Amino acid sequence: MEQILEIRDGCSTPEQLLKSRAFSRYLNIYKKAFVDELGAREGRQRPEAQHRAAMFKDLSAREVLAILQGPMPSTEEGVERARAVVRFLDGAFHHYRASGYKRLVRLQNDVVSTGEETPDTVKDKVTAKARSLADLILETRRDLLARVDLEHGVRRTPGLDPSPNVTAGEISGHYLNLPGDYVALSHVPLTIAADILTGVDYSTPSNKRAKPFYELDHNPFDSDRFAPDEWVSVPLQVGSSLIVAYLHKSRGSIEMEPGLLNLFPFAHIADIQAGRRPDGIFIFCDPNADAGDLGYWWDAANEVLVGMVPNRDELKYFGYCKKPILTLHNVLAIRKGEIPLHCGCTRYLVRFDNNEPYITEMRVKADDMGRVVLTRGGDGLVRPIFFGTETGAFACLDGFSEQAKIQMLGREVGYNKDTGSNARQIVPVTDDSEVFRGDVLDVLLYMNNFDLIPQGSSTIDIDMSVEQAIEHFRLGERVAAGSTSTHRGAKESSYWANPFPLLKDNDGTILHPDLHDKFSITEAGFIGDLKALMARGEIKVGVAHSQLMAGVYSGNSDDDLVRCGYANRHEVEMKAPERLGEDLIELIKARAQAKRERLGGSVAEVSITVALVGDSRTGKSETAEKMEGILSLYLV
Repeated sequence: MEQILEIRDGCSTPEQLLKSRAFSRYLNIYKKAFVDELGAREGRQRPEAQHRAAMFKDLSAREVLAILQGPMPSTEEGVERARAVVRFLDGAFHHYRASGYKRLVRLQNDVVSTGEETPDTVKDKVTAKARSLADLILETRRDLLARVDLEHGVRRTPGLDPSPNVTAGEISGHYLNLPGDYVALSHVPLTIAADILTGVDYSTPSNKRAKPFYELDHNPFDSDRFAPDEWVSVPLQVGSSLIVAYLHKSRGSIEMEPGLLNLFPFAHIADIQAGRRPDGIFIFCDPNADAGDLGYWWDAANEVLVGMVPNRDELKYFGYCKKPILTLHNVLAIRKGEIPLHCGCTRYLVRFDNNEPYITEMRVKADDMGRVVLTRGGDGLVRPIFFGTETGAFACLDGFSEQAKIQMLGREVGYNKDTGSNARQIVPVTDDSEVFRGDVLDVLLYMNNFDLIPQGSSTIDIDMSVEQAIEHFRLGERVAAGSTSTHRGAKESSYWANPFPLLKDNDGTILHPDLHDKFSITEAGFIGDLKALMARGEIKVGVAHSQLMAGVYSGNSDDDLVRCGYANRHEVEMKAPERLGEDLIELIKARAQAKRERLGGSVAEVSITVALVGDSRTGKSETAEKMEGILSLYLV
């Protein structure tokens, strides 16, 4: 297992830092990487590489501390050795901040045991610890360089950020109310607050999903072979579900931690204090799992859903973290009679000026996944109440403007930016309160990303019956961008835009019979509810045409593109979502006026909640970005 650096020491001076166990550990990590790399070199420079590797093979923290504290060597040979050591350490410093993965950890059991701390106070302390460690590392580096007379010229401190990748406030895992069969997991500390280093891009062995995450016929978790010291855990609040993610500390797995922290809300500490049992357990990169353990299993005896991703290079991709966790959420939702929606959902606040509507705010409820809870009101009607799951977005950069990418700077955790297609960034797009807030759906649209719409025609079709609209959701057609096993430009179908797990295959084969039956019962009630609400003018259901992948779809000819107003295929991807954004704005204003009239015609503000259902790269995020630009709800 390639080592990461976990820092649990409390240091306040350069001397304490060099005496710490963390420094000795990292020195050994870097020496091994340094010696191994030089030892593997061939050719005419091999003797020089071997000599340099031998120079530092036995370097110890004690020798480094002697350079900082002791008198300068009296011989020229001693001075040159001290300078060589400091130069070597400067290489270690740059490796540490650029290539090493480091976690600064502080135990915070007082949050649960005494109540003297809260997650907010812990968060403040965590941030202070991260900053003080970064400052101390820079101070130590400067002192060592100055000690051997190498600290010359201009300092470049702001560009040399040695902050930990993750600074975590943890509590004992024993505070989590796990079933007895999973007691081994209780030995892994729980992260309850964190400060993450942003502006970082991680390279992972894979950059696309090719294997499905389906139901298993066995429990993939092997308690006897689970080694708690090799794991970190993060309790997540995914919708109404408490799902605890366990990540292996090996490279290729641990890099998923900052992504998860930037994507999902933390679980509520009050639930842990109250003894709530997890609804789901997710284990990522288990070295003891076999290829056949990829998937989830419902442990009926313990009433917990267990998800597993084995330690395989082809599975070391953030998509195999995000999608399985959402799958656990969706399975739990379907079991409760709710409808998971693979969608982007935004709540628009609309005010009125002389009865003329205008949009004042866009509040994201879901970037990729949410759920509908069918709730009966005081008037006897059942309405779809929407809740989100993520506070962040796992955004594919291919379809975003340069302006949008600039807005992400400083908040992003990136993956595989040098791989070309499917480079991704996780950025925060909303807050916990909006995700957990339930709102009645006013508009429900399926996202078609491949049909071309001529200029002058609306990109939104809501002139259809509920049954006709639902058929688009059931068919779930889209043109792929190449982020999964389907190659770029090919058309595929996924039942209800693949609400993870896929319930029905393209040939009609039912893949998860129990879930499919439960979903079908809920869907039948949903259709009846939609009909009643449409009759009262409370909801619009139909199809939105983003045309995002219409330019790469082989079914569209060059003549088709010109006829629909596009100069070339690339132009479609950048301009088409803006057309949909403009049409959506008009629809939202019209729905706001109708809603205001139903409420008596005098309210100052109404909110309109719009869900755009579709699989990856159907244009959900891209359309939202274009709408922000049209409405000028941000400044650059």
